[in-house]
Amino acid sequence: MKRSIGIGLAAILAVAAIVPAAVSQGRAPAKLDPKQIAKGMAEVPALIPTAGVSCTPKNALYLGGSTDSKTKVKTDGYEVACNEGMGFVIIASTSAPKPQVFSCLETANLGPDGKPQSIACKLPENADQSKALQPFLTKAGSDCVPTKARAIGATTTNIYFEAACESGKGVVVSTASPASTAGAVEVNPCLAYEAGTNLACTLTDTAAQLKVVDTLAAKSDKACTIKDRRYVLTTGAGDNYYEVACTDGKGYVLQEAKNGSLTRTIDCAQADFVGGGCKLTDSRAAATEQNGLYTRLAKAAGFNCDVSKYGTLQGAAGVDTVELACSNRPDGAIALFGRDAASTKVYDCVQGEVAGFRCSFTKYDPLYGKLSTSLKGLKPDTTCQVSEARVIGATADEGFVELACADGMAGYVIGINKADMKPKEALSCGQAKGIGGGCKLATNVNPKKG
Repeated sequence: MKRSIGIGLAAILAVAAIVPAAVSQGRAPAKLDPKQIAKGMAEVPALIPTAGVSCTPKNALYLGGSTDSKTKVKTDGYEVACNEGMGFVIIASTSAPKPQVFSCLETANLGPDGKPQSIACKLPENADQSKALQPFLTKAGSDCVPTKARAIGATTTNIYFEAACESGKGVVVSTASPASTAGAVEVNPCLAYEAGTNLACTLTDTAAQLKVVDTLAAKSDKACTIKDRRYVLTTGAGDNYYEVACTDGKGYVLQEAKNGSLTRTIDCAQADFVGGGCKLTDSRAAATEQNGLYTRLAKAAGFNCDVSKYGTLQGAAGVDTVELACSNRPDGAIALFGRDAASTKVYDCVQGEVAGFRCSFTKYDPLYGKLSTSLKGLKPDTTCQVSEARVIGATADEGFVELACADGMAGYVIGINKADMKPKEALSCGQAKGIGGGCKLATNVNPKKG
């Protein structure tokens, strides 16, 4: 996949002035000739538009040139350091309308003989080209801060670089050729490319690349002592998915955003949609086992539920937050299973939404009787039987639920204390008009007249 740097190069190499001998021999480079720098700064600006690079020159060096005695084709070479970060070698020939362009990362690769290339960049501004990849990584939304970099190869339209990151992971950067942040930039983890393939990474090994899984798992709300881990896939949006197996038999898929943050943790029993699901954990066995486990935990917490289905939710670290559907009762729950019974909480679906979670398996309908009783406790003279409900807002200490009445009369807004999830107050819709936009349920907007 590596493109040739040979066209026109033989002619340049024939010029003794092109590269001081010390460079090709791997010793400290000789002092650069001020005349070659002056010539480079004078001639490079005119080449940049036709070369197709995004570069504001801050230094340039004329590498040398020659004229073929037979064809009379004149070839000249230049190195340029750019304000944008990435440096280039430009080879201009009178036989070609467009100069050849090679990034300094490309010319830094060893030649076929295993020795440094004679046109490896040597301007001091181009000394650390790993930093030149930072603008590309930033544009793509990656959290990688490069410490090492290399050019992998190029096609006629794209160029590929590898970067080793401060965090220990490695990435492959793809952009237009010649390299420019003006075009699209894609960043994928090195784990997406198998060893032995054209785009395989060499600056980091698989073990180092998989350390990101441990970092993500530590941010998760699941308690997991990692037994094994693997990369699953990368989406077109740049999200990465990793599977982790735990010593207690559980397993999860971790979704990482392209900026490195943990987006969500998916139980293996529900992760079949991600690359065919978990491979390190038996997802079917895990689903059956988890139903039984959550049944026991829910009943221990005082919620009599034979769990038929559950869904994992993003909650606080160290707390297993799940939605439960029950086969023995119509109402579900949001359960926050802590490390012991004292730290476990089970909320009905209204309380759960007040706490910041939303039920998807069951609706509010089974809770209308309970809400009617709560309202009666706050308003003993009311005859309202709740027929509809919605959570309309919350403060740091209190959540508010709008209630509609089956008789079509004006309903109420009840306040629920977040600390213990008990009803705290009942307000008329008039009193609650400043809370979450006020009452919106149909019979509260146009109630019957009493």
